[in-house]
Amino acid sequence: MNRWFSKHSSIFFLLIFFSCQSEYEKLEKRELSSGKKVDELFLGLKLGMEKRDFFQTCWDLNKEGLLTNGPTELSVEYSPEMPSGNAAKMRFYPKFLEDKIYLMPIEFQYESWAPWNEELSVDKLREDVLKLMEEWYGPGFIEVSNEDESKIVYVKMDGNRRIRIFKKSLSAVRVEISDLPVQKMLSEKES
Repeated sequence: MNRWFSKHSSIFFLLIFFSCQSEYEKLEKRELSSGKKVDELFLGLKLGMEKRDFFQTCWDLNKEGLLTNGPTELSVEYSPEMPSGNAAKMRFYPKFLEDKIYLMPIEFQYESWAPWNEELSVDKLREDVLKLMEEWYGPGFIEVSNEDESKIVYVKMDGNRRIRIFKKSLSAVRVEISDLPVQKMLSEKES
C-alpha cells in the first residue's frame, strides 16, 4: 500500500506542478530547451552582433536615409510602415555585454500623438506594434498579465530570442528583444 501511495502521489504532485505552470513558463521552458538559436532583430541587426558592426550597419543605413539620430544621444530613429498607416517613430539603442548585443530595447510613438486624440492612443499603438511584430517575426505572441491585470505584456519566444511588447507610458509602447539565456545569466549575477 505504501509503495502504491508513494508512486501515485508522486505522479499526482507532478500533474499539479505542471498544470500550475503558466502558459508563459511552459513556452519559455520549451523554447530554451529546444537548443534553437535565433539572432535576427531588424534592418540587418542581430543579437550577438559586435558593437563596431552595429555602428557600421547604422552608419550605412543612415547614408541610405533609413535611419537618423534620435532625440537623445544614445538613440537611433527609424520610421517603420505601421499596419494602421499611422506615422510612427521607432527609437532604439542596444545593450551590450562584452561588446555584443544581448538586448534591444525599442520605443514606438505615434508622430501626431496627443492626449485628446483617441485614434492615436497608447492602446491603439500597442495593437499596431503587435501587428508589426507579427509581420516581422510571425504569429505566436501570447498575452501575459500580472495578478491584478494592471500590466499586459505580449510575449513570443523563438529558441533563445524573447520578444516582449508592453505599454511604457501614456504615449509610448516598448518592445524588448533579448537573448534570454544571456539576460537570465546577468540577472543571476546581480542577485
